[in-house]
This record gives sequence, structure tokens and C-alpha cells, in this order.
Amino acid sequence: MKSKRKFIMVCIAPALISFLIFFLYPVLRTFLISFYKVKGIADGMSLWEYTGFGNYIYLKDSPLFIQSFINMFKIWFIGGIITIFFAMLFAVILTSGVRFKVFWRSLIYLPNTISAVALATMWTQYVYNNQDFGLFKSVFRALGIHVLADIQWTSPQYIFISMLIAFCFGSVGYYMLILLAGMEGIPKELYEASKLDGASLFVQFTKITLPLIRNVFRICIVLWTIAVINFFVWAQMFSPWPDPNTITPVYYMYSVVFGVGTEAIPTNVNVGMGAGVGVILTIVVVVLYGVVNLVIRERKLEY
Repeated sequence: MKSKRKFIMVCIAPALISFLIFFLYPVLRTFLISFYKVKGIADGMSLWEYTGFGNYIYLKDSPLFIQSFINMFKIWFIGGIITIFFAMLFAVILTSGVRFKVFWRSLIYLPNTISAVALATMWTQYVYNNQDFGLFKSVFRALGIHVLADIQWTSPQYIFISMLIAFCFGSVGYYMLILLAGMEGIPKELYEASKLDGASLFVQFTKITLPLIRNVFRICIVLWTIAVINFFVWAQMFSPWPDPNTITPVYYMYSVVFGVGTEAIPTNVNVGMGAGVGVILTIVVVVLYGVVNLVIRERKLEY
């Protein structure tokens, strides 16, 4: 028995040590440093200046930080509705027996294989370009919708919605594959039996498909939440000179840690404040995950 325990300890020791060094220690250090003012990310503890809850109080009273959270929530809520809706729509279409299913599935997923930097550059430099070769300008002009053709999509007035559309475009394929996998796991016999009972396609979708992909839908919401919490690259690419309309908490954290503030978004370097943002985001993730689990409870399904 003792030799068996030793063998088990030897097996789990590398994973346990790695967990302590690469996860637990950074988390505890981040939480500790959030109570200090630290000017440099490489500064030793002797250079830390204790501020107590000063960093959190500053963040609470910072209009820019509050705006970054509002932006993040709008991306999560509005973008989530758009992304999950189209992902669900495409998944339903692809499971309905459409021809060239593999081709359409690959085409819809294609944006996810492209770097976010390259994808964002395509949108800002081509799709939203206000010159004659801009995609939106050309399409709307051809359709005779001159009001939309003349819009400067990357202006401060429209930059947020433009960024949101581009982000959703690059995300739909990922969630479509997840939902598609869930739908394809539903036995075809259930649909055949319901069809014999006279159930319409809408009834089949609401009474069979949605209930049976409940757990998959829950996973999509969790993954979408994590993606939005880590929203950074798109904000950076759509606003090289940061704009309050596009900044998110992660971008704000990056600014205060590395000091990349501008006249539009002035920031003082304070690694401790950046750690405070990280702690707040961690709490937000835990709370949202708990809410999702409470609202959409996991169910064990047997076919």
C-alpha cells in the first residue's frame, strides 16, 4: 500500500509542482501586488509602495475604467446575441441536408483560421475604407444607399459598432462548429418520429433541438464570456490611438502596466493598478460563470 501511494505521489508531483509555480504563485502575487503602487513590472518588493485599497478606489472613480467595463458588457451582450444567433442559424442550415455541406462549413469557419490582426486589418483598411475601393462604400453605392455609402465607419461615432461587427464576423464560425457538433449528436429517429406526428420544423427545433443542445449552448456562453473578457487585439487594431469607445478592461490594464496612454487616454504607469484590474476581471469571470451555471443548469441526457 505504501509503495502504491509513493508511486501515485511521484506521478502527480510534476503536475502539482507545475500548478504551484505557473498558476497559484502568479495568482497570489498578482493579488498581493494589487495593494501596492509599483512603477516598473520588474521592480523588487523593496520598491513597492503600499496603498491598501487605493488602486481599487481609483479604478472605482475612474470614468475611463467604468467606460471600459460598459464597452465590455455591450460586446458581451449585443455581440453575444448576434454571434450565437448566426452560429445557430448556420448550424441549423448545415444539419438540414443542404448540399455541399463540407464546403459551406469550411467557408463559414475560414475567418477563425486567420490571425485576428490580419482580419482586423482587412476590415479597417478595406471593408470600412471610405475610398472608392472600400467594400461597404462600393456595395452601398451600387445599391443606391448613399446614406450608408458616405458613412466613415472608422470615425469615433461609428468605431464601436464597426469593431463589434468585425469581431462577430470573426467569431461566428467557431461557435457554429460547437453547435453543429451538438446538433449532429441528436438521434435522427427523434426527428423522424416527430415528423410522423405532424410536427413542423419550428416545433422540431424548439421541442427537440434546443432542449437537447442545452449543455452545448451553455458551453458556448461560457466560451464567449471568456473571449470577451480577454478582448484586446480588436480594440488595439481598431483604435491605434486609443478611443474611449473601443477601450476594454484588458486594454486599460495593458495601458497602466506598460504606460501606453495618449492624450485621449492618459494613464500613469502603475503595475499594481493593472494587477487590480486583473483581480476584478477574475471576480467577474467567476460571478458570470456562476450565474450561467445557475440559469442554464447542466443536464444529463439519455437518448
